[in-house]
Amino acid sequence: MYELGGRKSLQVAFSVLNQGCGGCQYEHYPYEAQLPIIIDGKRPTWEFKSDEDVWKVIDLIIQETKDFNLENNKDFDVGNSVYTQLPFFGCRNILNDSKIQKDIQRYIYCEKFNVKPFNGSYGEQPYLWIETSLLIRKYMAKIESKQIESAKKPR
Repeated sequence: MYELGGRKSLQVAFSVLNQGCGGCQYEHYPYEAQLPIIIDGKRPTWEFKSDEDVWKVIDLIIQETKDFNLENNKDFDVGNSVYTQLPFFGCRNILNDSKIQKDIQRYIYCEKFNVKPFNGSYGEQPYLWIETSLLIRKYMAKIESKQIESAKKPR
């Protein structure tokens, strides 16, 4: 049985949230960027040569967010935390995954036309699909909530 977690969960979140980079300064390697996190009392500048270098910083942000939540009894969303900080050191397109984009299309199609994503009852649906669809719904709800809040604000 496969379980959704770690990088794959983050990629689902980004695939739903991502509005694209629109051509940023970090879409081609190598480059240097100052990190949005503090290491040894400083915000160091790192050289990025590959996607894996970006993932190292993402992993640090994930840990920083989890530590902050634990120490301050908070519940900041890790996906949102990484999403908002990524443009300071990397291209948002690094997390694009064509398979996840297809899953999002399947989710939207199934929701709009009230059809099952796969043959069989709920118990027969692939576990990975269930986990993925729950994450897609979670982040789509976040987008909808922001849109509602934005519409409520006086212009």
